[in-house]
Amino acid sequence: MDLTSPAVATVALCTFAYLFGSVLFALPVCRLWKLPDPRALGSGNPGATNVYRNGGWAPALVTLALDAFKGWLPVWIAHVAGFSAMVQAVVALCAVTGHMIPLFYRFKGGKGVATALGAGLALAPVTTLIMAAIWAGVMWRWRISALASLVAIAFGPLISALIEPETLPLFGLLTILIVVRHRNNLIRLAQGREAGF
Repeated sequence: MDLTSPAVATVALCTFAYLFGSVLFALPVCRLWKLPDPRALGSGNPGATNVYRNGGWAPALVTLALDAFKGWLPVWIAHVAGFSAMVQAVVALCAVTGHMIPLFYRFKGGKGVATALGAGLALAPVTTLIMAAIWAGVMWRWRISALASLVAIAFGPLISALIEPETLPLFGLLTILIVVRHRNNLIRLAQGREAGF
């Protein structure tokens, strides 16, 4: 086997992206701040929003940064190594999938928004920053994180098609994955029961 071949390198990078994505940073961050396991409180989601509800801004921002970093790093490596945009997109999806169905935690993970943010910043920064601005606007108006995430990701395919069309498949698949992971939030939103800030 030629370990330097593009196919082997792609598989290795995708494996790394998935395994790194499988690290749920909310758990060690909560332990560091002596907070309860976020999976046992609030929404049960091991992500920055639930960490914020349990411990405030400082651990939430650290969780957000680390979850975004694990999406950004594998895609950045793929970019520096000269892989095509399509391969970078597959690597990004592997990282996000790792967060959603992590190997290390019995395949029970988070929603993948922060990891998608990091991956998007590495692969399609303009599209991702516009989506982040949409998230911020919805969050400022309605103060509901799930609603902001769903609205922002829904605009992803359209924005990418207009600005960075080579990344359209990535944002299309991310939209499907993240909407599916937010299915319970969608039910609560429809019922007017989704928690805000």
